[in-house]
Amino acid sequence: MADFVYKQIELTGTSKTSVEDAVQSAIAKASKTVHHIQWFQVMEIRGSVEANKVGYWQVILKVGFKLED
Repeated sequence: MADFVYKQIELTGTSKTSVEDAVQSAIAKASKTVHHIQWFQVMEIRGSVEANKVGYWQVILKVGFKLED
């Protein structure tokens, strides 16, 4: 069995629609330059209020990816 080493980075995704869209957007953007993303963990959920409604969802997440040999 091979041993793997993983690295974690922190991302912040935003969306006017939902928390899930904020997560998807952060992972999609990161995958353009970070390869082998394996997992994510939501660390914090925040939002902004505009005109007494949710303006944006903001999600801070840790993303783990396998380091290449």
